[in-house]
Amino acid sequence: MSTPDQAVSAAMAAAEEWAATPPEARARALNAVAEALEAARSELVPLADAESHLGETPRLNGELTRTVFQLKLFAEEAASGRSYDARIDRADPDWPTGPRPDLRRYRTAVGPVLVFAASNFPFAFSVAGGDTASALAAGCPVVVKAHPGHPGLSRRTAEIVTAALSDAGVPEGTFALIEGEREGVEALRHPGIAAAAFTGSERGGLALAKIAAERPEPIPFYAEMGSINPVVVTAAAAKNRGEEIAKGYVGSVTMGAGQFCTNPGLMFVPAGDAIVDRIAGLLSEVGAAPMLNDRIESGFLDTARRLGERPGVRRVLWPDDDTSTAPRLLTMDLAAFAADSEAASQECFGPLGLVVTYQDLRDVAVVLAKLPGQLTTSLHAEPDETAELSGLAGVLADRSGRVLWNQWPTGVSVTHAMQHGGPFPATTTPSTTSVGTAAIERFLRPVTYQNWPQDLLPPPLRDSNPWNVPQQIH
Repeated sequence: MSTPDQAVSAAMAAAEEWAATPPEARARALNAVAEALEAARSELVPLADAESHLGETPRLNGELTRTVFQLKLFAEEAASGRSYDARIDRADPDWPTGPRPDLRRYRTAVGPVLVFAASNFPFAFSVAGGDTASALAAGCPVVVKAHPGHPGLSRRTAEIVTAALSDAGVPEGTFALIEGEREGVEALRHPGIAAAAFTGSERGGLALAKIAAERPEPIPFYAEMGSINPVVVTAAAAKNRGEEIAKGYVGSVTMGAGQFCTNPGLMFVPAGDAIVDRIAGLLSEVGAAPMLNDRIESGFLDTARRLGERPGVRRVLWPDDDTSTAPRLLTMDLAAFAADSEAASQECFGPLGLVVTYQDLRDVAVVLAKLPGQLTTSLHAEPDETAELSGLAGVLADRSGRVLWNQWPTGVSVTHAMQHGGPFPATTTPSTTSVGTAAIERFLRPVTYQNWPQDLLPPPLRDSNPWNVPQQIH
């Protein structure tokens, strides 16, 4: 196991060569990692289950499939050369603002990236997860700080990744694993780290973001810190599809024992509708499930207890045993929620739902506009209501990075148009995403060359275009 200084120093030594590696070679390396992980599935999935209690099928097998796919998707993105965003303005003596020199702009790797692995996704947001894949695709060496919740899996995954990269001819030092909270902070403070990515709690993310900002040379810190992901149900939707909505909500809020950053922990429904009772009945049929670790379990129980004791909150469904991790359902009216929104809108990482009842949908929009930033917001409504919902739709989009229509936020598709991020405090940098091919943009920086000779230009900016990347020529 490398020390932080050893890992970062090796990454610094590899940075220039890896950034200059042609797109096709970078893609082959990422595909090699994907294939190596797939080949080790029968070993990795049971190891992940032993440490996370998430279940081999469908959860962990599905998550490994997702991890393999996103590595291949980033390989495809790297091979395409699109991320270079190469722009060429040829010299123009008649340019309206005055003679224009030859200008050529592209995006290049920022340098070594530090990735803090997550607890709740031992594959997809961990050692070989999306942050690692996107940084490698950008041409950045990666140092991963393992999560203590699955140390054995982290070490074995790192061994597989390291071997696959080595066999693919990747420069030594392009990937490394470190462990320990103190070691993670030490790496974050290392002058060789150019950017960092984190998925986890708001408390942990803000503490690390502060360290990144207070370095002698501050660096970007891309933290995804979760949210309560508000859901709004209109009266018409509740009347026409109440049973369907209740089933969907219960499935989403209890998925993975509620341990998703996209867990819809807050839902607004019309007062007097039977949907609250429907949800309670369905939730009562869901038993207690083991949580990722003792710290997360105690955090869930403490947060649930505090929420259940807030003024105006009614416990609709609550286990007789306060130490049980069985699902919980709370409710309160909109006025009570608005009066206590700072406390009532705190994320509860686990299978708990807070349902807020309203009389007038317009009042919900006012309350939502005052909530902190979210990863997602969702609207369940009928097709013939769209003309009345533009104001509410605007509020939902203003407060989140992904807005859903008649769907549930758990399950984040790995694709080109996905946005997994949102206004603070859902993330530290709302203009970026940690899922989807746009995630690569976090680890690139623009450079413009003015009037440079062809043989000194980086390949994406040369007239000969040896890497055959897309070029915008003006």
